[in-house]
Amino acid sequence: MLDCRDLTFHYERADPGETPAFAFSFRLAPGECLSVEGPSGCGKSTLLGLLAGFLEPEGGTLTWRGQDLLARPPWERGITTVFQEHNLFDHLPVWANLGLGLAPDLRLTADQRRRITEGLAEVGLAGLEARLPGELSGGQRQRVALLRALLRASPLLLLDEPFTGLDEATREGLWALVRRQQQAGAAVILVSHDRDDIDALADRRCRLEAGRLKPLP
Repeated sequence: MLDCRDLTFHYERADPGETPAFAFSFRLAPGECLSVEGPSGCGKSTLLGLLAGFLEPEGGTLTWRGQDLLARPPWERGITTVFQEHNLFDHLPVWANLGLGLAPDLRLTADQRRRITEGLAEVGLAGLEARLPGELSGGQRQRVALLRALLRASPLLLLDEPFTGLDEATREGLWALVRRQQQAGAAVILVSHDRDDIDALADRRCRLEAGRLKPLP
């Protein structure tokens, strides 16, 4: 169980009234997907940053299966995040970008190389292992970023608008891959404006308003 209780944060601004103080509380079971909805700028990315460890909260607790995540650096939290900007390394070919999620030194085993090849086929990118990110379309880069996250098979998966700009057939294929991770026990938080994405993946929905998460029916 991911247990987030009163995780608080606020930005230092010239006008304190510009941004609310955030206080996040929710629970998420293994295999469950929670969607976080709300307008741009309401704090959804702030929530993901706090969970992943990219931002430091001012108070509160965050545990996964009873283990304190706040005491751990980002790379030890067992969390993988897929950002809107895909965050690929432009100087590395596709296979290396994917391989970094499996072996940071890129000393890949035969099984890991097989998983990369099979994963690329599943997302419609077979044969593009040697391409650089700059040689791919925006949608192709996003598929590589999502596949890298899924190959890592982390117990916690944070998705920040991961399907934006993809055609319907590709999105359906990627939904299936995310659901497979859920079936394996991964807990997923999905930030999305798209109702199709939410309907396809979310077990529960909430909306971020005035710095708080409010359950939706």
